[in-house]
This record gives sequence, structure tokens and C-alpha cells, in this order.
Amino acid sequence: MQSEPAPTQPRLTLSDRFRKWFKWFLDPIAAALNRAGVHPNTVSIFGFLGTVVGAYLVAIGQIRWGGLVILLMAPVDAIDGSMARQRGVKSRFGAFVDSVTDRYSELVVYFAFLIYYTGIGDRPMSLVVFLAAAGSLLVSYIRARAEAVSFDARGGLLSRLERYLILCPSMILGVAWIGLAIIALLANITALQRIYAVRRQAAGTPGAEHVH
Repeated sequence: MQSEPAPTQPRLTLSDRFRKWFKWFLDPIAAALNRAGVHPNTVSIFGFLGTVVGAYLVAIGQIRWGGLVILLMAPVDAIDGSMARQRGVKSRFGAFVDSVTDRYSELVVYFAFLIYYTGIGDRPMSLVVFLAAAGSLLVSYIRARAEAVSFDARGGLLSRLERYLILCPSMILGVAWIGLAIIALLANITALQRIYAVRRQAAGTPGAEHVH
């Protein structure tokens, strides 16, 4: 009798790898916050509010400073997860809050760029910002929707961390338009890659095409 192949583990994303690489730095901060009685959801919301400050700076034209603030807020997303793991409590609501604040954080940054570029009358860049926002949102949505029907859609060129690693340095260096253009292109390619990956999985799963 032929044995069934062992289930494959999902491929680690760059965000997963960063959490492992910087565990030595993140865990002590998370432990200190836990000892101080801070809730992980509070940290998630703090990170979002910090991003709002950075987005405001972008909207008024202080793009370099905005990029620096947003970059400083990026580790907060990993700290709240580390806090939850150390508490030994897997909260579905906590994961929900973390995911929602992540999406709002990205969208508020793109909205700030839209305000800035429309304010200076740059219509082509306004379109680029829209495409970057649409692609970024679709990448996250496709993964969430795929996982809801038991598929894996974690791959592709540009996850959230990669988008930040492109956008923030480009803002600080004064070439935000290049970062936005790269994201506008590659985020939408990533969305298509994930759609294709789910389609391939569905083709090998009897009855999967009829899941709603």
C-alpha cells in the first residue's frame, strides 16, 4: 500500500523570517510590555496611530519625515505578536485587530499620498497611488479569502513587509514616486500570482471549485 505524502508546510514569508531573525530584539521588548500590563491590542492601535502621524506628514509634503516615522512604526506589528505568544493566549480577536490595523495603516499612507499628489496637480502619480493601494489591498484580501476556504496564498513577490521595505527608504531618500511605482506594478503582479496559486490548488482538490 502506497503511503500518503506528508502535508507540506506553508512557505515562510519574509515577515515570518524577520520575526525569527530579530527574535532576540523583539522578545525582550514584548516581555517588558507584558510585565507593565500593556495589552497586545493596545500596541497594535499605537502602531496604527503612529502611522497616522507619518501619513499626516506625507499629506503636508514632509515626505522624508513621514517615511522615517512610518519606518519606526514598522516593528510594532511584530512586537504585538510576540507579546501574544509570550502570554500563551491565542486570541482570534487579537489576530483580527492586528490584521485590520495593518490594512488601515497601509491605506492611510496611500490616502496621504493621494492628498499630496492631487494637491500639487500630479494626476499620473495620483493614478499610481491608486494602483499601489489597490494592489496592496488585493494581496492581503486574496490571502485571507484563500485561507478561509483552506487554500494557501502566502507566496508572491511583494508581501506587506516587502512593500514597506520599498516605500519607506524611497520616501526617506526623496524618491517616493519610484517606490510607489514599483509597488503599483509588483503588488498587482503578486495578487495575480496568488490567484494563480489558488487556482492550481483548486484544480487538484475535488469539489473545491464549488466552495462559496
